[in-house]
Amino acid sequence: MKKCLSILFLVLLAIFIIIQFFRPAKNITADVSIHKNDISTIYFIPDSVHEILKTSCYDCHSNNTQYPWYNNIQPVAWWLSHHVKEGKRALNFSEFTSYPIRKKYKKLDGLIKQIQSDKMPLSSYTLIHRYAILTPNQKDKLINWATAIRDSIKANTPADSLVKK
Repeated sequence: MKKCLSILFLVLLAIFIIIQFFRPAKNITADVSIHKNDISTIYFIPDSVHEILKTSCYDCHSNNTQYPWYNNIQPVAWWLSHHVKEGKRALNFSEFTSYPIRKKYKKLDGLIKQIQSDKMPLSSYTLIHRYAILTPNQKDKLINWATAIRDSIKANTPADSLVKK
């Protein structure tokens, strides 16, 4: 029995070592300047809101993730890679201006609702990244900023452009 456990341990250790060589691509843009489709290129972001976005949102919702040390361990990196891809699919601030107007409106509306319902940032993220937990004041700032942009879009766009046809 002891020999079987030793063999099992060695096999699992070998698998663990081998998978360290299979790493997902990182979500890091080589050019650190603002991307041409970044939300900040057409919508004003106050410094206080920008800091909140960088601290609590951009790791999963932009083209530049600040990776923690444990991202160098497989299979954690695979899970993080999937998580970031899902986040960017839901909302990518680095690609925001490339969205059609209806999608911009819906994404901002969704952002407001997610923050109001305490669904963002995800608890799985804030469990480790305690600094990303939004205070009531930060939530208000984000909600007010997103609401202002959403309302501006609504005021300057024909109503039928904001609904799915």
